[in-house]
Amino acid sequence: MEGLWVLFCGDSDCSADNENPCSTDLKFLTQPSSCINHALMLCFDILIMVMFLFNLIQKRSSKSAYMSAHFHGNTRVQILSVIFNGVLGLVYLFLGIWMVEEKLRLTHTVLPLHCWFLVLFHGLTWLPVGLTVSLRGKHFPKAPLRLLAILTFLFSGIACGLSLFAVVTTKEASIKVALDVLSFLGASLLLLCTFKGYKYEEIDDFLYTPLNSEVNGSSKTESVVPVIPFSRARFFSQISFWWLNPLMRKGREKTLGDEDIPNLREEDRAEACYLLFTEQFNKQKQCNPSSQPSVLRTIILCHWKEIFVSGFFALIKVIALSAGPLLLNAFIEVAEGNENFKNEGYVLAITLFFSKSIESLAQRQWYFRSRLIGLKVRSLLTAVIYKKQLRLSNAAKMMHSAGEIMNYVTVDAYRIGEFPFWFHQTWTTSLQLCFALIILCRAVGLATIASLVVITLIVLCNTPLAKLQHKFQTKLMVAQDERLKASSEALVNMKVLKLYAWETYFKNVIENLRKVEHKSLEAVQSCKSYNGFLYWSSTVLVSTATFGACYFLGVPLYASNVFTFLATLRLAQDPIRSIPDVIGVVIQAKVAFSRVVNFLEAPELENANTRKKCTMEMESHNIFIGSANFSWEANPSKPTLRNVNLEIRPGEKVGYMWGGWFRQINSSGGNPWRGSKYPGNSWIQTGSIRDNILFGAALDNERYQETLKKCSLVKDLELLPYEDLTEIGERGVNLSGGQKQRINLPVHCTRMLIYISWMTHSVPLMLTLLRAYLMNMLWELFQLRQVLLVTHQVDFLRAFDSVLLMSDGEIVHAAPYHQLLASSRDFQDLVNAHKETAGSERLAEVSSTQKRATSAKEIRETRSDNNFEAAGGDQLIKHEEREVGDRGFRPYMQYLNQNKGYLFFSMASLCHLTFMIGLILQNTWMAANVDNPHVTTLRLITVYLMIGFTSTLFLLCRCLCTVALGVQSSKSLFSQLLNSLFRAPMSFYDSTPLGRILSRVSSDLSIVDLDVPFSIIFTVGATINAYANLTVLAVVTWQVLFVSIPMVYFAVCLQRYYFTSAKELMRINGTTKSLVANHLAESIAGSMTIRAFEEENRFFVKNLDLIDVNASPFFHSFAANEWLIQRLETLCAIVLSSSTLCMVLLPPGTFSSGFIGMALSYGLSLNMSLVYSIQSQCTLENYIISVERLNQYMHIPSEAPEVIEENRPPVIWPTLGKVEIQNLQIRYRPNAPLVLRGISCTFEGGHKVGIVGRTGSGKTTLIGALFRLVEPAGGKIVVDGIDLSMLGLHDLRSRFGIIPQDPTLFNGTVRHNLDPLSQYTDQEIWEVLRKCQLREAVQEKEEGLDSLVVGEGSNWSMGQRQLFCLGRALLRRSKILVLDEATASIDNATDLILQRTIRTECADCTVITVAHRIPTVMDCTMVLAISDGKLVEYDEPMKLMKTEGSLFGHLVKEYWSHYHSAESH
Repeated sequence: MEGLWVLFCGDSDCSADNENPCSTDLKFLTQPSSCINHALMLCFDILIMVMFLFNLIQKRSSKSAYMSAHFHGNTRVQILSVIFNGVLGLVYLFLGIWMVEEKLRLTHTVLPLHCWFLVLFHGLTWLPVGLTVSLRGKHFPKAPLRLLAILTFLFSGIACGLSLFAVVTTKEASIKVALDVLSFLGASLLLLCTFKGYKYEEIDDFLYTPLNSEVNGSSKTESVVPVIPFSRARFFSQISFWWLNPLMRKGREKTLGDEDIPNLREEDRAEACYLLFTEQFNKQKQCNPSSQPSVLRTIILCHWKEIFVSGFFALIKVIALSAGPLLLNAFIEVAEGNENFKNEGYVLAITLFFSKSIESLAQRQWYFRSRLIGLKVRSLLTAVIYKKQLRLSNAAKMMHSAGEIMNYVTVDAYRIGEFPFWFHQTWTTSLQLCFALIILCRAVGLATIASLVVITLIVLCNTPLAKLQHKFQTKLMVAQDERLKASSEALVNMKVLKLYAWETYFKNVIENLRKVEHKSLEAVQSCKSYNGFLYWSSTVLVSTATFGACYFLGVPLYASNVFTFLATLRLAQDPIRSIPDVIGVVIQAKVAFSRVVNFLEAPELENANTRKKCTMEMESHNIFIGSANFSWEANPSKPTLRNVNLEIRPGEKVGYMWGGWFRQINSSGGNPWRGSKYPGNSWIQTGSIRDNILFGAALDNERYQETLKKCSLVKDLELLPYEDLTEIGERGVNLSGGQKQRINLPVHCTRMLIYISWMTHSVPLMLTLLRAYLMNMLWELFQLRQVLLVTHQVDFLRAFDSVLLMSDGEIVHAAPYHQLLASSRDFQDLVNAHKETAGSERLAEVSSTQKRATSAKEIRETRSDNNFEAAGGDQLIKHEEREVGDRGFRPYMQYLNQNKGYLFFSMASLCHLTFMIGLILQNTWMAANVDNPHVTTLRLITVYLMIGFTSTLFLLCRCLCTVALGVQSSKSLFSQLLNSLFRAPMSFYDSTPLGRILSRVSSDLSIVDLDVPFSIIFTVGATINAYANLTVLAVVTWQVLFVSIPMVYFAVCLQRYYFTSAKELMRINGTTKSLVANHLAESIAGSMTIRAFEEENRFFVKNLDLIDVNASPFFHSFAANEWLIQRLETLCAIVLSSSTLCMVLLPPGTFSSGFIGMALSYGLSLNMSLVYSIQSQCTLENYIISVERLNQYMHIPSEAPEVIEENRPPVIWPTLGKVEIQNLQIRYRPNAPLVLRGISCTFEGGHKVGIVGRTGSGKTTLIGALFRLVEPAGGKIVVDGIDLSMLGLHDLRSRFGIIPQDPTLFNGTVRHNLDPLSQYTDQEIWEVLRKCQLREAVQEKEEGLDSLVVGEGSNWSMGQRQLFCLGRALLRRSKILVLDEATASIDNATDLILQRTIRTECADCTVITVAHRIPTVMDCTMVLAISDGKLVEYDEPMKLMKTEGSLFGHLVKEYWSHYHSAESH
């Protein structure tokens, strides 16, 4: 026992020979420097550590536990406690290490132990206890945690009291007294954390309930979600990423699927991030109502605690890293025989291992937590942008197109989310350089000034480059917006482009925009490359200046100071080399953030206020508008609607004639009163028919079936393969126009107020496709409700209480129908135009010979006996495909196999290899000759510098090759992708949601442009660096190969194990990213409908869910990355420690001090270089997924060739316009049922042929076959003796004219919309505008033919858009003109203009008219009736109407029934 006491206290304090034997007198106990005092304090520390370990191993109850409330995060007391106790623990640790070093230096022994051992052990105890209780206390049982805090407080209080007592009695203070007082303060904070910081509540350990109530307005929760392992992980599991093992194991056993990815923790979900953001934003707004709160400040306030914690780990990493050169210097001293104490080499080897382990743990937590912050920032920005686009005002929509909004989410939010990962590098690099300069000053003295000057010059030289990069980055983002806007417009309207044969022109437009983008891209990459060259060559420049200064200042060069300098420089070079990346990320984030903030500050609709006010005023009248002006613009000189006065009482029905009212409803923010709006344009979502019908409502099967019958959907559903569970393509591409309207109709049948907007194409569809019995059903539904009928038609106006006639934005007349007819000349003209287009005289002739009354029942039973059998094929919309398994080097080869990619890659790799060989030769020369007396200092430095400068030339070549590789590969990949998309058949667009394509041409292409090329070269360079370090270490100490070879093998196996899961995680991340993009695109298109039904919350909640679905694989991907790197760093630490042990164990003199210094300088950076290598490989694997995704759409099966040289038609073909259809059979997909089944007929040249039939009969499909949008499965179409299947598609489509069902205009000018190919003169265009009666409308605008067309023609009326389409057809002067339900969207007056113009201008043309409005085909030469894909009848219209059982006759009856139904109502 006495020996143990001597070991602890020493001979001076207690010995058998000492006259003053050991005493436990109170006097000695109260002295802070006495051994007995230290022994007591050590006992206290041991007891606290035992209690702490007991808390760690204590298992919580499996049923319940006590946890702090969700969303509250860490309190200020906890944060203060973390900071205070963390710093205090580190001070104790470093003080203990310093005391050991000083004791060894002065006495060459570590005995007695009591002084330094107490301080060191106290630090080892205080650091984990302080951090764990402060941060992770909620994961401990309540009672043991509080007992631990109380014991810590009591023991610290005793120590503090004893120290203060000694200060009072002796009037002397010491560092230990100060630390004892600080420990008491820290223990007090721990006690506050335990009792005040954690509010315990008993909850389920394995399940939590998502807090959706604040978002969706519901106080109930419908489901519980399993908590991911990360949320249950204890302290050691978190710092070692042990919680990820089950997922990694599952990824090894099977290919991971979406269902295998655990959900995010509640606090990491988009909902929690959004709620926290809005809470902070509102707080700032309340504090300063006069100014708009800063979005950046709000984000920082939301996450400052996490930012601080990650910064704390970054600080520990920098401190641990900086200890490396000091240890190297000590090793060289030991190698030269200058041991400070016995077995110093063993102590240094063990210290080195622990130093590297601490560095690894700190860096992994830094990176992981920073990535998590970035994920949360990206999620909340995506949510905020989505919420904002639902509220955008009409003026704001003009400034922010759908393509730009998509870019904000897919590109800008991604770039901003990347920034937190790099944030701490902005200051840790500077701190690391400061530490490096301090160590350099110790090594080379005043020569350090030269290093400082060179580093300062490098940073100053980078300033203009950074400004240039910011400038070009801004230009790049603007160019990217323009290109994406044009791409989005072309992809959405691809069918129209193919019908007009304009694909090549629009493709060229996008390619020209891409060329502009490429110029900015090349400039950005060049700036980034020059930055990289500057910083990668910094080590050569700094060493040149420093060694030169040493020579001139006479500073002697020895192995110890030279390799301490080089090791410090090597450790500092990686942060220095990352400066260009940091600058690039900061610039990208700054540009992206300014764009997002600009969008978030755009004006928005005041929906909430409007609805609230209207609700209060609706007590006396449901709808009231008084003297109101409305405009699309924010500050209009002339409002669109002026002096509008409206009052509608319950049960009243008001009809609005002429134009402008639809704009009023839109400008009011959607639907200011609570009710239902039936939109003119049917908005269809991707999903099943049932989902579209229910539109978020709960399924009531009885009511649902009744609604299907009332809306005449039963027959339609029978024709579909999965009935109401059939997936509808985006925008309802696999539905007819009538089916779209009837699917929209059931949604509105369940609403209290029905508002029908018939300004657009729903009018004629409702009048013909929605047959008389359906119209009667609607009137029954309308009886007890208010009805606002906005229309250009007059059919139902007799039944309305009041009719308002509008002209030029004002209500000019308001009266009942008959009164208005008698008093208003304008209204009489409208009614007469309707009668003329309705052909009421001819219909009356036919109807007089038949029964006038046709019951709804009779019409309902008039169906074709032939039914399609339900197909058992796949759904139209497939799940997005993704690659599975390890594809090896195939995606890399796909990238490099572009525009001499292999050449540039080989040159860059070879140049980097040469550069690394040069650096090794440099250091070998220095190691071999630094202690050689035959080599002068001047020669030593000169040769060293010559090798270094030669190496930098190869480095410059590498940088230039990297830029060339990136630019050329991006150019080639985009060109192939664009060609593939524009040559894809319409079946591809029917089955592929737009969001999937846009995510590839936006975010994936951005990654390929900016990230992939540098990532490939940096990965190769980092891998070369890592193996070079390992090689140097192995060559100098070959014995380490016994450890390093198994370790390398184990590292390779570990990396393969990781990649099996990591690749699937990133692929799932890519596919789920498309879901977010697709939902956003759909919501932008349907924002008006969403607002009208007040469904914003439901769509927003769905968006939050999709964000989380996308965020979860990304979270687990970067967590897996840290999981791998931490294990590899541990292996590196083992290899390095083994190497140092070899140096210690082998006899002195085995290695020269120069080569020991060289080996350890490379060995110290082995950890960092291997990590950088693996991290680069993992990042590249993530980036290369984007190349895989682009490649999926680069090889789409294409349409027939645009031009077949050997089968070019004559220049004047077609001459007659004779169309022969011979046994035509059409199916949309292989193995799908036939849509057209053996149609045979002939359209004679110059005839006017009308095609009629019920919804889904195949009318539009026949037109598609004529233009070869779908290829025949059998039969053929012959035009003027030429088989259409033998022609090139451009030759075919450019010779036909068409006026499509949906009048589509493009962003640009009037001239661009009429003649995008610039084939006609201005005079010809003006003449066509005159014929279309658009000349005056265009001349009223100052720019004339250069007048702008924006937002799909939203600044032109629907009738004007259709007349523009007529103008296109007249300009083309085709012998065959197709009207695909062309009059479905326009009023009677415009219809009259169109019909008269066609009769006059196309008198000698074959006109094929697909119509649902019966009067449209009454003047046709022939009528073709189709039912269920078969030709039913083909004859003159008058003959068909007189034929008993004629389908056309029944359609006429239905129209007549509807007409008289309106009159009766």
